[in-house]
Amino acid sequence: MTRFVVDADEVLYLASEGIKVSSDHELLAPTPLRSQTLSVLHEAVHRGKLPVDVARDRLERVWRMRRDLHRRVRCAHSAAGRRVRDPGPELARSVEGVVATASIDALR
Repeated sequence: MTRFVVDADEVLYLASEGIKVSSDHELLAPTPLRSQTLSVLHEAVHRGKLPVDVARDRLERVWRMRRDLHRRVRCAHSAAGRRVRDPGPELARSVEGVVATASIDALR
């Protein structure tokens, strides 16, 4: 089983794209994921970037995903969790040998 550390941005991306996480993978998330997710969606609605019904739908998808999210903070979160979709060369070099980075497509 491969573990992926995700934050609110990654979880919302998975929800917005309707990506189903393979049962071969485990998602790990920091404790404040719920409040961060709500904050990101609230801000998007407030700024007019996202209709309320779309935000609610994404929130429901995230809550359904919660059974797959293990709320454990890993040391990898600070290094790689914020950049699962695009780890970038500098970040990838900084965590090389400590934690593996992968693209969002690896979750499928």
